[in-house]
Amino acid sequence: MKSNEFVKLKNSLALKSAFKIVAYSVICFFILVFFCDVFFNDILADYISNFDRGFYLWCISNKEFLLIVAFLIIIGVVSFFIIRKLNNNLVEIISAMDEILKNPENQIKLSYNLVILENRINNLRVDLLTSKIEADEANKKKDDLIMYMAHDLKTPLTSIIGYLSLLIEDKNLPSDLQDKYLNIVLKKSLRVEDLINQFFDITRYNLKSMPINKQQIDLAFLLNQLVEEAYPMLQENNLSCELNIPNSILFMGDGDKLARAFGNLLKNAISYSYKNSTIFISAEMFENKVVIIFKNTGDKIPDYKLDKLFDKFYRGDSSRASNTGGAGLGLAITKEIIELHNGSISVSNDDDFIVFRVELFFEN
Repeated sequence: MKSNEFVKLKNSLALKSAFKIVAYSVICFFILVFFCDVFFNDILADYISNFDRGFYLWCISNKEFLLIVAFLIIIGVVSFFIIRKLNNNLVEIISAMDEILKNPENQIKLSYNLVILENRINNLRVDLLTSKIEADEANKKKDDLIMYMAHDLKTPLTSIIGYLSLLIEDKNLPSDLQDKYLNIVLKKSLRVEDLINQFFDITRYNLKSMPINKQQIDLAFLLNQLVEEAYPMLQENNLSCELNIPNSILFMGDGDKLARAFGNLLKNAISYSYKNSTIFISAEMFENKVVIIFKNTGDKIPDYKLDKLFDKFYRGDSSRASNTGGAGLGLAITKEIIELHNGSISVSNDDDFIVFRVELFFEN
């Protein structure tokens, strides 16, 4: 609840309670005075006078004091019942919160004087229910991916064991065949390493706890370095990469984290590009920001999938082969890193290209 709404509700309840205490006390006091003076004045006076003349005279001489005491007693009794009603409101609110935790599907109903709070609690209930559903879906995706990746591990491991067994058992294999088998073993071993790294991402990675250590870095140098490191992957997929960036882009950020973010975008572009095509990386500097764009030629992403690409454990192409499929964390990690740098990232289909646009804002 917003602070001004809370203060408004608090003041409203306090004013209503104070008004009720004063109003009920005054009404009760006048009823008491009227009741005593009109109906029981003579009878009560005679009774007290006959019972104890001295006490009767004391009551007469201290009439104002007795009226004040009676008024205070009335205030105390009225305050007790009104405060008890307020406590009932508090118990009602606590019960409502317990009900939300136990049965978030059920709508909460509070007393008429707590309508503002009732609306807010129901909004929280909906948010809690939505978060629970999203968490359950994320856990299910996570469990499914771990199961699939565990199955995927068997394939390269079986190949590694098979080819190593051939190399050990047949000592007379031609050297060219030995080299072929060793290259296959190396390739499968790298795939196993990649899958194990994805396991670490799934089981241990927590986006919200990622520390950011900012210092001045050159984004142009970082992008050039990433393209050089990706040269073997580009060659393997018959791809080329064209850079159109300034000579230097000085930016206050975490170089390691941004390298991971842009590396994920480049790896994603390589995985989804058509063979014998070119990946374009451009950067343009403005007064308050730098815009970095990754463009690759590949199958268009359906519109309904565009917003989901940055969700954890979501893979845009569920039919991808095991040797290229990832855990669905790369783009989610990229988005979190960019946002931790107060930037933004988006994806779109532009003519023949898939376009990822990153905006990073310079610090003042």
